[in-house]
Amino acid sequence: MFQSLYNLPTSMPCSQLISSVVDIFFIISMAQLSRSLLLITHFSLFFISCMVEPAFTRPSRSRAYIEASCRATRYPALCVQYLSSYANANDTIQSPKQLAQIALSVSLYRAWHTRAYMLEVEKELEASKDVDYQAVKDCLAQISDSVNQLSQSIRELHHLGHEPVGDDFFWHISNVETWVSAALTDASFCLDELPGRNIGKLKATIKGKVLNVAQATCNALALFHRYAAKYYKAASVTKKP
Repeated sequence: MFQSLYNLPTSMPCSQLISSVVDIFFIISMAQLSRSLLLITHFSLFFISCMVEPAFTRPSRSRAYIEASCRATRYPALCVQYLSSYANANDTIQSPKQLAQIALSVSLYRAWHTRAYMLEVEKELEASKDVDYQAVKDCLAQISDSVNQLSQSIRELHHLGHEPVGDDFFWHISNVETWVSAALTDASFCLDELPGRNIGKLKATIKGKVLNVAQATCNALALFHRYAAKYYKAASVTKKP
C-alpha cells in the first residue's frame, strides 16, 4: 500500500496529488486508519511537498483569485494563508471547484494532524489516569469522525465534473455539503468538551488545534457552496416556464 504513495508522480499538480493520496488511504479500513500515525506522517509529507515552493514561483493571478474568493469566507485571512501555499509553479488555481477541493484537503490535513496529536495525548492521560482523560477521549472521537467525513467529501467531489449535470450530479453536491457540515459540527462538539477559559495548558493546546480545524472546515464549506451555487442557479433558470 505504501508503495503506491511512492509511485505517485511528483510533477502532478497539488490538488490532484492530495486527492490521489486520499484515495489510497481510503482503501484502508477506518478502524486501522484511526490509529495509524504512520499513515498520517505519509500524508503530511505529501501535503508539505506541495507547500514548499519558493514564493517567487507563485503565479500572481492564482494569488489574486484566492484572495478574492476568500473574501466570501468567515475567516478570510486564514483562508488566504492556507490556500496561497498551493499557488505554486505546478498549480494554476482559477476555478471554484479546484479551490474547493484544495480547501477541503487543507481541512483534512489539519484534522489529521490534530487527531495524531490527540492520540498521543489520550494514551498518556489514560496511563496516568488523568481527570482530563474522558474529555480528551470524547473530543478525539469527534475529530476522528471529522477526518472520515472530510475524506468522504473529497472523494465525492471527484465525481463532480465527470458526469452530466442532473439528479445524480446534485446528489453528489448534497453529499459533499452534508459531510462537510457534519465534520464542522463534530469539531464544534469537540470544542464543547473543553469549555471555559481557565483551562490547563494541555486542554488549551488541544482547543487551539481543534478550533483551527473548525475554522478551516468552515472556510472550505463556504468555498464549496460558492462552487455549487452556479449549478443551483442554472438549474433554477432551466426549470422556469
